[in-house]
Amino acid sequence: MPLVRISLLKGKSPAHIKAIADGVHAALVATYNVPLDDRFQLVQQHERGEFFYDPHYVGIHRTDDLVFVNIVASHGRTIPQKQALYKAIAHNLADKPGLRPQDVLVVISPNDRDEWSFGNGLATYVKEPVAA
Repeated sequence: MPLVRISLLKGKSPAHIKAIADGVHAALVATYNVPLDDRFQLVQQHERGEFFYDPHYVGIHRTDDLVFVNIVASHGRTIPQKQALYKAIAHNLADKPGLRPQDVLVVISPNDRDEWSFGNGLATYVKEPVAA
């Protein structure tokens, strides 16, 4: 049930953007036990003046091909699962569309299962109604 936000500089082709989205989703399926049909992604392309990053933070050299991947997902994953996810995303995006692993920045934003509504005004994962 992750919600994925992918941000990058404007100017990439639709095929490049789809490869990024597909690679992130494949990594979530492989490492986070996300169902194949549980795909909710937002891709934002930014103008140069709206996209800021340090090209050398923590000794990693970044280029304008940098992609930010923010994953909102419920608590419950272990550190090894998170490490496997980071590695899988970097590997997948290096394979297609050919990004350098140094240009893949991933942030996981955990939350609780009761903080999700997939529609109908319901807390999807809350089994019993809570009195208001």
